[in-house]
Amino acid sequence: MGSAAELAAAVLMLLGFPCLMVAALVPNVYAFAAAAAVTYLADHYLHRRGSYLISRLSKVRAGLSIRFLIRQLLLVLLLARLSLADNLIYYGAIACFIAFFALQAPHGALVTLIRNRRRLPVATRNVDLTSRIRIPDAPPQGLLDRSAEKMLHLDLFAVAGILVAAALETSWYGYAGIGITVLLALLYVLALMPYVRGGRIPPNADKVLAAVDDWMAGYKPQTVLYFSGSKDSAYQVNMWLETMEQLDSRPLVLLRERVILQNLAPTTVPVVCVPGGVHLMNLDLSTVRVALYAANVGKNIHLLRVPTMKHVFIGHGDSDKIASVNPFSKVYDEVWTAGRAGRDRYAIADVGVRDDDIAEVGRPQLAPIRTRQDAPEDRMPTVLYAPTWEGWDDNPGNTSILLAGENIVRRLVQADPPVRVLYKPHPFTGTRSAKAKAAHERITALVEQAAAERAADSGFFADPAAQEEAGAELTRIEARLAELSGTGGDKGDEAEQSRDGVVDVTVHQEIAGLRAEWNTAYWRSFPAHEHRVITGAEPHLYDCFNVSDAMVSDISSVVSDFIASGKPYAVTDSAGLGVEEFKRQNTAVRAAVILSNSAQELGGLLAAVRDPAADPLTADRAELKRYLLGPDEPKSIDQFNTAVAELARKAERRNLGQETRSAAGGTDAGELAELVPGQRLSSAGEADGVTAG
Repeated sequence: MGSAAELAAAVLMLLGFPCLMVAALVPNVYAFAAAAAVTYLADHYLHRRGSYLISRLSKVRAGLSIRFLIRQLLLVLLLARLSLADNLIYYGAIACFIAFFALQAPHGALVTLIRNRRRLPVATRNVDLTSRIRIPDAPPQGLLDRSAEKMLHLDLFAVAGILVAAALETSWYGYAGIGITVLLALLYVLALMPYVRGGRIPPNADKVLAAVDDWMAGYKPQTVLYFSGSKDSAYQVNMWLETMEQLDSRPLVLLRERVILQNLAPTTVPVVCVPGGVHLMNLDLSTVRVALYAANVGKNIHLLRVPTMKHVFIGHGDSDKIASVNPFSKVYDEVWTAGRAGRDRYAIADVGVRDDDIAEVGRPQLAPIRTRQDAPEDRMPTVLYAPTWEGWDDNPGNTSILLAGENIVRRLVQADPPVRVLYKPHPFTGTRSAKAKAAHERITALVEQAAAERAADSGFFADPAAQEEAGAELTRIEARLAELSGTGGDKGDEAEQSRDGVVDVTVHQEIAGLRAEWNTAYWRSFPAHEHRVITGAEPHLYDCFNVSDAMVSDISSVVSDFIASGKPYAVTDSAGLGVEEFKRQNTAVRAAVILSNSAQELGGLLAAVRDPAADPLTADRAELKRYLLGPDEPKSIDQFNTAVAELARKAERRNLGQETRSAAGGTDAGELAELVPGQRLSSAGEADGVTAG
């Protein structure tokens, strides 16, 4: 529904229209003007906020155009009730609004045409299209951004002029307002016209695809990270970008949804977004030997059908959740897990994934996680509560939010000696379950209330000067980041971003350094004892790991990742399985403090934090870390690169065998084409893609 302010604005807007009708019938010009002002301002506010309520109004036939039309009709009614039906201003108002709405059609058509013609079949980052095709500059954002709202609001001049004319009983103001509205609307239409013809139009789809293929032929990508998903799942591909940058082979990120590209983290790796299945099948991927998949989604089939590359499921986390042993995984040539635990998990699940098809490659993303020895010792202990989301069903074991979350946070904020609490919920929390959303809001309120009470307690020392200095540092860093972001191809529309979206490596490295500085300044910008609710992408979950001395979480990849730190952790048995059964079913909790929904066992976790020497689970955590995440040496990125190289060699051997068989008189190219209709063949008779049919 949006914020309380958005709801209030929507209510005011909807109430404003009955008030307009009453004012028109009475009639009262001043009441009508006041009600009109309320509806205009509320409408503008909701659009500026991008409120969800705007789309809901359209669903109940109270869309933007209808609201403006009703206001204009009620203004005509007001003039009639004021006995101005025989006055020229009455006919002028009617003529104005007819002409005004007549201009909406060409305006809407032009905006749609411009957007459609500038929407490329393939969007890219770090791909040189400029030397291959000419992509003209995008129209000024002012012309296309919220264009319908801007166009309709041009009637404000006519409405204001007519109301002033009615109040002062002089038509001049009305004619002036009418003239300005019609003239501006006409100019808006004329301003759009140049962008639908000539050199203002990007090349057609065939030329764009040919340019991308030409770039591919020169770049010769060898390893592809393939991803499809919703806007909220962008983190699943973002977590692999740094690993892709460190590959020894030539990497490429292949996306299927434009919204993922818009939410992709900065990277130096070439990125190609291909929304259309047919376009993907016709993309030249003949040099790719390894395809990596971060999620099990239906659109994976579009690439899985290509036989000249080996397909690997790498996932977006490593946990004991049932999703980590999805039977769909057997469609891949190999499944890569972090350590031995992942291999054993598939063996126990018996979902069709052969042990020979599993490789242990570590978790390259965990390199930034610091161990317990690196944590500062001169500050109040920090406990991170990082629950997972409610999942797709109502299994009570999915998340601790519902049954244990408030108990966990309440015991932590009331701990004696005190600890600091960081609450970082999963980004999907509350997206499916209203109960989970409500529980999250109650937990947030608990943390914020405890933080306010601690801030008012003189027993907790704060250093305002240091915080002010850190705040100033944050401001400086954010200003520099904002300045640098303007050089990275993030401006303009999709076509312009594809043209200019080649990352400057120097700038990219500076941004990475600034983000590290930002993280340091962020934690210094408030007292080290202050409880905190942390949502959004920054600070990163691993940054929260590094400033924490312990963590409370649920069965999820978060637990497996935190184990890399070697620090104490607790996991909630929300389903009430019991300690032994919970440990039997979930490998990652074997070195954890197990919490019931009452969270009364938290004392054991806090004791381990306060006296590390007396922590009984230290050795168990070290052993479990090796089992879950693999050995510390060789480094995970080296293991990953070795696995990529070995699988690429397997793909080459397979392709060579196919060519040899064909040359020896086996199945020829024509027969292959009949077996796979529409499959494009290379000169050697080797398949490099298939159509979507």
